[in-house]
Amino acid sequence: MPEQFKLTPLEIDAYSLKNGLRVVLNHDNSIPVVSVAVYYDVGSRNEREGRTGFAHLFEHMMFQGSQNVPKAGHFQHVMKAGGTMNGTTSSERTNYFETLPANQLPLALWLESDRMLSLAVTQENLDNQREAVKEEKRLRYDNQPYGQIFDLISEMIYKNFANSHSTIGSMDHLDAATVEDVREFFRIFYAPNNAVLVLSGAFEPVEAKELIETYFGEIPSQPLPPPLDVSEPSEVAATYREWEDPLAPFPAFLMGWKIPKRRSPDFNALYLAGKILYDGDSSRLYQKLVKGDESVIQLFGFTDERRGPSSIFIGAIPKPDKDLSKIRETINVEISDLASHGPSAEEMEKIENQLINDAIRMRQSSLSRAQQIAEFALYDGDPNLINTELDDLLAITAEQIRHAVGVYLNTENRALLDVVPAGKG
Repeated sequence: MPEQFKLTPLEIDAYSLKNGLRVVLNHDNSIPVVSVAVYYDVGSRNEREGRTGFAHLFEHMMFQGSQNVPKAGHFQHVMKAGGTMNGTTSSERTNYFETLPANQLPLALWLESDRMLSLAVTQENLDNQREAVKEEKRLRYDNQPYGQIFDLISEMIYKNFANSHSTIGSMDHLDAATVEDVREFFRIFYAPNNAVLVLSGAFEPVEAKELIETYFGEIPSQPLPPPLDVSEPSEVAATYREWEDPLAPFPAFLMGWKIPKRRSPDFNALYLAGKILYDGDSSRLYQKLVKGDESVIQLFGFTDERRGPSSIFIGAIPKPDKDLSKIRETINVEISDLASHGPSAEEMEKIENQLINDAIRMRQSSLSRAQQIAEFALYDGDPNLINTELDDLLAITAEQIRHAVGVYLNTENRALLDVVPAGKG
């Protein structure tokens, strides 16, 4: 990277309300829109055995109305104002976000504050959304070829229940949930002192602070959730499993490795190793397996970033006449080569260009800025990390990548899931 290259720091103003709500303002008038992101510190990691799926259920419940907003009213208000919105759940957090014309900021803050204060947790809403989650599970997991493999590999990688179970959870657990269970979950995890509110885009900072105090300042805080242990032994939970997929037209496989927590030096090095191995058409495995051997229908690789132990997945769906073992051997050879010799100078240059390009593109979107700022504020307690993250990644050396791959990927300490079409195991 040229020494003189520097991104202009984003404007960050972070403070907290008396009730503990953490607020971050990122003022940018370049486009007359504003994005609002509310991140709650609750994901599947916070669920206990026998009560999984609650974090994801709440992603649905939060659109079922509150004291001043009717069921589905949140969607209607935002759409009629010319905005977009959504919510998602992960192991680490549950988030809700809107992007609206700048003059509609009061609407977004009112909507988010009303459901933070007074979500309608009723038997009817619980029953409706339980069924909605079941339908989502059927569509996205149960009735999709290979739809369950990432949940299965997580169970093989992680030993700690907080890390290993799926985000969508157990339908039996949701069926057993009572309205009282759900209300208690809301009270504990949806308090202002367990959340981060980020504004990014065109707004007047003084006015925005007044609006935030008006809408959120009187929401009562709650005792913080109990401490969470997500620690893991270095060994994976299981090294091999064969799973019959009744919907899979072809065999497939998925390999998984346990790696250190997000933003640690080794995690950053392995994240960059992933770019070399499987990210994009110029990656080593794409060039070898897709372009070269033409042996796979689909190649996939992913770095699962978590506050605790994280993971890397690499897998493929081979073409019908191709040997799975040879494809796996190609993957292992490339990992071994990277562990022995490290990335080339050309690969390091490609990584640098990708990182700079990604950072510039992220900054062009108020919603992307809001979401990244919220993650740094929630996970690390420092929203200003958005201004140093690129430098931290660019500082990773080829030797650090080589070493991290040798320790964490070039090892027998990994999970292998073989997927076979039903009846062909």
